[in-house]
Amino acid sequence: MSIIRKRSAAHKSYLPNSARDNQYILAEFTISDELIKRFSVKASTKKITPSTTNNSSENYCEFYQNLAKVLFDLSELFEVENCLFIANDKLTRVRFNQEMHQWQTNQQILFYYNPESHQLKKSFYDANKRAKKISLLFLTTGTNIRENAAGFHAKISQLVTAFSNKTAIELSDIRLRDHQHITYDLFNENKLNKNKPTNNKHSRTQEHKLRSLINRYASQQVTLPEFHSSMTYAIINLPISNRLLNMVDVDPNSTDPYNPLYTYLTDTFTQSAKRYNLNNGALIANGLVPIVRYSIHEITSRMGELQMLGYNPAQNPCGIVSKWDASELVDNVQLVFVATDKNQTEHGFGRFLNQIEQAIKLMATELEMEPHKEEVIVRFHQHVAYNF
Repeated sequence: MSIIRKRSAAHKSYLPNSARDNQYILAEFTISDELIKRFSVKASTKKITPSTTNNSSENYCEFYQNLAKVLFDLSELFEVENCLFIANDKLTRVRFNQEMHQWQTNQQILFYYNPESHQLKKSFYDANKRAKKISLLFLTTGTNIRENAAGFHAKISQLVTAFSNKTAIELSDIRLRDHQHITYDLFNENKLNKNKPTNNKHSRTQEHKLRSLINRYASQQVTLPEFHSSMTYAIINLPISNRLLNMVDVDPNSTDPYNPLYTYLTDTFTQSAKRYNLNNGALIANGLVPIVRYSIHEITSRMGELQMLGYNPAQNPCGIVSKWDASELVDNVQLVFVATDKNQTEHGFGRFLNQIEQAIKLMATELEMEPHKEEVIVRFHQHVAYNF
């Protein structure tokens, strides 16, 4: 193999054929008094007084229903099979599942579905409450999701523009968020080798350069606005097994019995990450859901159920941080790696993901994990957001 081909191969990731692609797009805008009057007949004809302000559930119900109808009518016109109207100010998250269902907590609304077989058009709101914002959620459908992502984005952009025209909401007041991720088991190859030995590795994998969304879309004649924010990161799910617990001294009578476990994991994680020049990440072992967001300044804060992690890809790496609760044993530790602009080569983020895989495999070796039995789920995220 020539030197040029070797260098090119270093920028490619080979993911298992069982890896799942997903894409969903959020269009968000705030609710104004004018918007409520425009889409609530009762509110526009009824004089609102202080005595009726707190008893306007019917007005909000009508408002939400009328606005949702505009969305669902347009979804029929643009042939979008999965769209949701959400007005409860909860964080929206989407995951794959063979069975479709929705699950809500105080701060989150989660959608589980299979893009190949599920269709859903539904509204989520509390008629007695005025939400701060409305989220229009569009879920991709079918197969070849990554290849068709640009076309899906273009279609949703057209639908949202039509929604803006019909509702008289300023298009510049709507923010579009395109979320994509690839999910796979890091140890998939080990399990295949155990079950079906073969020397042809590439017949079981798919090649990815993992280009940025901007470049990938541009290659398909879909141009995104110049002013946008983008994030690329990976979250790895590391299960806590009995074997792992037995590797450290846990004192159940202590006020912080799991401090030795989390300290050991943090040390191993930090050393493995730095070994492969990964200096922008976090270990989360406090039972919270890690949420990575673009931020001008680095942010690490707890918001109820959520562990907020704010990064600016244009800045130098912020280092490795750890957040754990030594009094509680979590089922899984979340390992987060966030890309900076320097992690993107002319080819894409393939090399960055390779470094992550190597670091986690080194960590797994140190932790004496059993790849043939244990599962380490990697979810590689690419996001882009902008105002029209």
